[in-house]
Amino acid sequence: MSFDPANNIQDLQYFGEFGGVNPSISDSSTYTFLSAKTMFDTFEGNAEGCYLYSRHSTPSNLYLGQALAAMEGTETATVAATGMGAITPALLQYCGQGDHIVSSRTIYGGTYAFLKNFTPRLGIETSFVDITNLEAVEQAIKPNTKVLYCESVSNPLLEVADITALSALAKKHGLVLMVDNTFAPLSIAPYKLGADIVMHSLTKFINGSSDTMGGVICGSQEFIDQLRNVNDGACMLLGASMDSLRAASILKNLRTLHIRIKQHSHNAMYLAQKFEADGLKTVYPGLKSHPSHTLFSRMMNPEYGYGGMLTIDAGNLETANKLMELMQERNLGYLAVSLGFYKTLFSAPGSSTSSEIPLEEQAEMGLTDGLIRFSIGLDNDIERTYQMMRQCMIEVGVLS
Repeated sequence: MSFDPANNIQDLQYFGEFGGVNPSISDSSTYTFLSAKTMFDTFEGNAEGCYLYSRHSTPSNLYLGQALAAMEGTETATVAATGMGAITPALLQYCGQGDHIVSSRTIYGGTYAFLKNFTPRLGIETSFVDITNLEAVEQAIKPNTKVLYCESVSNPLLEVADITALSALAKKHGLVLMVDNTFAPLSIAPYKLGADIVMHSLTKFINGSSDTMGGVICGSQEFIDQLRNVNDGACMLLGASMDSLRAASILKNLRTLHIRIKQHSHNAMYLAQKFEADGLKTVYPGLKSHPSHTLFSRMMNPEYGYGGMLTIDAGNLETANKLMELMQERNLGYLAVSLGFYKTLFSAPGSSTSSEIPLEEQAEMGLTDGLIRFSIGLDNDIERTYQMMRQCMIEVGVLS
């Protein structure tokens, strides 16, 4: 039977303490032991099933981690308070002073800032490359390179990483391949394609209601144990721990992810085709004009489509801002960062979520100031949405 992430989530069964259909929430910061010996063993990591302190883990967090590991097909997972709270310890667990990272040049602005501005203070250097150019990726690898880092679908340019080919490169050079899969949950399964570590910002599609932050690291039991180690585990010591109440909330929303992703993808494909036909410069992996359309199609789980993210170019920042303000005024969505909400969200990433990237580097990678990133919502009548958006575009001069 083929890998189906939604089935894997559905097949997990948890009962609450009193037989509830939802697992009971552990509303405790610390946990008691029946013997001092068990407490000692837990500190040493030898007491399976025992809980120590909520910064280490909680039952609620473990339930969510198990579900996300099932979704990605990894041995296990650990959750964190934010997406960056997952990305940063995962990288720091592998890399130390004198090490080197090869990263995609088009990644979330916060990750870019961490690798460009913060990790050099720790003696860790990063080379940023065009992840779609495998020759350039290999040329950037050095003897001290430890990690190859990318996003399955990049933020905000929607470049698609050839995870199978990158995995082969990583194995050839003894590297760890880390993939941020925030833009393509269910649609792409990086671990099944050869990635070693898969991460998500749970804040986005997986939670889906823009009411909490969260992150997850999915990988081997050995690596997750290292992250949680009380002596040198980056998750344990950096302290970006998820609250149990939030973990329980995200777990509930995760159960509808497959339904939501199908609708996000359906609506995004519909609008992308319409926008492109209208003559707009439109980027969406589902369009045949996308340079990686064939690659995405080869990697994807077709049931879940090409995702909910698309971009158009309004020509310049002034026009982009006018269009977004008018669309918000007409209740077509919100001028806001983030993604995965039930309403459409739009922003100009060059001056928002990717503003950490210097302007000259934005230009080099093709991030224009008129680019608008859309996270397409769950609208029931997407033709109505299109007609209203088209009218806004006519009024601000994007379309004639």
